[in-house]
Amino acid sequence: FDGVHLGHQKILNGVLHHAHADSFMPAVLTFYPHPAHVLRPGQAPPLLMTIERRLAAIESLEIDAALVARFDAELAKVGPEEFARRFLVEAMNARVVLVGANFRFGHRQSGDATVLTKLGDSLGFRVEIVRPVVEGGVVVSSTAIRQALQGGRVEEARHMLGVPYTLEGEIRPGTGQGRKLVVPTLNLSTEQELLPAYGVYATEALVNGKAYKAATNIGVRPTFNGSRVSVESHLLDFSENLTQGRLELRFWWRLREERKFSGPAELREQVLNDIEQAREYFRESKLGAR
Repeated sequence: FDGVHLGHQKILNGVLHHAHADSFMPAVLTFYPHPAHVLRPGQAPPLLMTIERRLAAIESLEIDAALVARFDAELAKVGPEEFARRFLVEAMNARVVLVGANFRFGHRQSGDATVLTKLGDSLGFRVEIVRPVVEGGVVVSSTAIRQALQGGRVEEARHMLGVPYTLEGEIRPGTGQGRKLVVPTLNLSTEQELLPAYGVYATEALVNGKAYKAATNIGVRPTFNGSRVSVESHLLDFSENLTQGRLELRFWWRLREERKFSGPAELREQVLNDIEQAREYFRESKLGAR
């Protein structure tokens, strides 16, 4: 359920339908960490969400419970029948199980939706296979969303997620160069694994329970010969000088790629233009913070 995208939401809405119709508890079974992090750590995809944010997103869809199975080398050896018996029957007392059409489970992914259906017949639960969601001619998946974000196409990711891609974490003090030479910014430190491609974005920033339009730069600050990746946001119509607290950024649109400028003056001119473009984007789209 990484990302809790439109395909996942379709499954969860089906779970809610059955739960309400038959007086069952709507619940989710998910894994942590991602199996690839254990089995193929060098090839593991960067996750869209931390486990905490994933569970919060699932809960927001009115799911009452979640079983987080810790994926390790021992769990990887469990066959499909033992997996179904241990988790679906003994742990969750499942009556109806909904899965995507490409669902795989058990040792070496030897189980699929057809195998699960047969196991359900013998173990006492019914299986419903949910067809994928197609958005803009693309099957919605966590992989497709990662590819969109890595290409800076945050609007595509937004359509597949149903909401803007979001980074959250703590505000951290920066170097001070931005405030002194360009414009004041808030610097985000996040534990999330996947950042959108380097560049400048029209974003929505949530600070202290209030939303602000913003322009956010992700990159290494090449004008100042930086090497460390930073996420810096200039909040429109915001004057506080914060150095700590929670910050949430919602990515709406990519304004441009990150570039190196001749110096602070040229950079400041471009940043002011970026800020005006962000204002214009929100003004025209009537989306995001108001």
